[in-house]
Amino acid sequence: MKSRLVRNETPYFHWTTRRDYIDCRGLRSDQVTNHYANVGTFTTKVGLCVNLRNLQWFDAADPDTFFPRCYRLGAEDEKHAFIEDFRRTACTSLLQHVVETWSRQGAEVGEQKAKTSTAEKLDPEMIDTALHVCEEFLSVLEHGDIDVTVETAPTVEGQQWTEFLQNYYMVVHEGAVISGSGVFVGRCQAMLNRLQECCPQLDTDGLSNIWIIKPGAKSRGRGIMCMNRLEDILALIDTDRAMTKESKWVVQKYLERPLLVHGTKFDLRQWFLVTDWNPLTVWFYKECYLRFSTQPYSTKTLDSSVHLCNNSIQKHFQPSRDRHPAVPLDNMWSCSQFKAFLQQQGRGAKWEAVVVPGMQQAVVHALQTAQDLVEHRKASFELYGADFMLGRDLRPWLLEINASPTMACSTAVTARLCPAVQLDTLRVVLDWRADSSAYTGGFHIIYKQTAVEVPHYVGMNLLVEGAAVRRSRPLLRAFPAIQFSSDRTSPEEVKTRHKSSHQKTHAVAASRHAGKENQTAEDTKGQLTSTSPKKMHERRRDIQITQNPSCVRRSCHTCVSDQPLAAHTKPQKKVQRLRLSANRATLVPRSLSFSLSSPHSMLHCKSQPGRGQASHITRLFLPQMVSEAQHKTSTQAFPSLQGPLPTLEIFSLKPNTVTGNSSCRNLTLSSRRSFHRHHSFLCSHRQNMAKHKEDYTGEHKH
Repeated sequence: MKSRLVRNETPYFHWTTRRDYIDCRGLRSDQVTNHYANVGTFTTKVGLCVNLRNLQWFDAADPDTFFPRCYRLGAEDEKHAFIEDFRRTACTSLLQHVVETWSRQGAEVGEQKAKTSTAEKLDPEMIDTALHVCEEFLSVLEHGDIDVTVETAPTVEGQQWTEFLQNYYMVVHEGAVISGSGVFVGRCQAMLNRLQECCPQLDTDGLSNIWIIKPGAKSRGRGIMCMNRLEDILALIDTDRAMTKESKWVVQKYLERPLLVHGTKFDLRQWFLVTDWNPLTVWFYKECYLRFSTQPYSTKTLDSSVHLCNNSIQKHFQPSRDRHPAVPLDNMWSCSQFKAFLQQQGRGAKWEAVVVPGMQQAVVHALQTAQDLVEHRKASFELYGADFMLGRDLRPWLLEINASPTMACSTAVTARLCPAVQLDTLRVVLDWRADSSAYTGGFHIIYKQTAVEVPHYVGMNLLVEGAAVRRSRPLLRAFPAIQFSSDRTSPEEVKTRHKSSHQKTHAVAASRHAGKENQTAEDTKGQLTSTSPKKMHERRRDIQITQNPSCVRRSCHTCVSDQPLAAHTKPQKKVQRLRLSANRATLVPRSLSFSLSSPHSMLHCKSQPGRGQASHITRLFLPQMVSEAQHKTSTQAFPSLQGPLPTLEIFSLKPNTVTGNSSCRNLTLSSRRSFHRHHSFLCSHRQNMAKHKEDYTGEHKH
């Protein structure tokens, strides 16, 4: 009934044990959920194994001091590294076996027992082999092989390793005796002392060389097995090619010498809470609980009932009769009961001095290596459960981190702690987020880093540096030019020339500024086809005067000639027609530059500009359109032009939209060598608009 009432409401708080039930990326900023995306980088066996190797880039800590050695058997290089580690551990275990055997029994008793024993006796050469392997390992750690120019063969190779491991199995697992081993005790002890300084896990490695194999895709202890023979481990991996290919098999060194409670193995489940990833904010719960196995601890058997303390596994076994009666039947203790146990042994102070700080540091280090990989979200949080084992010195060792830890009230301990943890989690994510002084129960902050500004990703920054390459100036081409009519030109001759001009094709080219201004073909086309008077007026600009003293620029409306014309043109540009097919109106020049000299001298002037002369001419003109009928009476003679007609350059052509008088009036040519005056025959905007109106209504008189 309640679910029906709220099924159409928007939820603002999600708490679910199924990570895939909610897509964190699709939530609103005010919706709270108890999961982050991509936390498998530290909550899976493979993720934790890989990422903790990068701890050196985040903190000055060694993962080998709190996380047992771990390898992915699906990766070929890590598989070879594991094989080398297994062989080397067999050597160190053999040295420890020799030292511990003689230290327990004494030199004389040990020698006498070795002589009278009926067990198989092995050659002491295997001890010397183990010493040489350890010496080579230390040399590599101390970088003693850097200056070696000639590659030396290893002490043990191929078949020798197989024989050595078989002899090792006989000594450690089957009780075989090494003849004359007492002679090597001193050397073995000295070597172990050197290894102790660089191998923090030497004390927990033990003698049996046990490794725990974990399938990376399973939880609650499913598929986990303990093995102590190399060939058995490799055979198990080869049986599942699919998981091996995906690098899902993880092999980890088993802690053979853990802290025991009444001779029984246990592990700790510790809760911690992450409320933000930037800045990384970690909360640690003040209480934890212990989980016991149902059988007394022993390395002689590899059964999961002895070595796996998961409640999901131990609940299927009955407690052994050989187990100490002080161990609870429900296989759980609270941390208060464990602290009381330590207090009885005189080690109660180490809980707060060694155990708790060690667990906190391990949790923070694991989160640091995964911080850049987790998709953080401000309105999210997540509760995790970390599993630890304690060494004999009470130093905690991180085994794994679980997302969505169980909150089942399976025992009296969890029935009290689990509801309290959930309630205190709500106090942190709801009350404390709104009020930093709110009560947070058993949670307290153990780590909060400085906020890191995340840079915005803008893609790859491709930068090309260098000097720009200037394009060479195009050569001048000769095109049909426009010629001015003289005073003696008759209207009939002008009419004839005008009609013939409609049958010719004229080239239109855009002048180019030397380094900065480029006129594209699209701009020229737009200027030729635009007939809007307003746009024409907006595009009017001052005419740039060339620095050539022999050339004079003037403005003219309608003057058509057949003489050659020199104009700038774009290389390999197709000739454009000067006639508009829609209204058959002609394109006429609005700005011209001509010389009083002959065409030959004009070309000479353009090809050899004077000192400081600009190599380009402006291309801004006022377009107009002239009809054929009006050209009959629109010609104007130039009284100052006598003799040969001058050469004229056209720099831009635009359609003439004014149908009125387009002839040039009152033109005065200057005969001075340098002529730099700015001639502008453009009327004001108001006059042009009035003239435009008169031309179209026929009111303008010729």
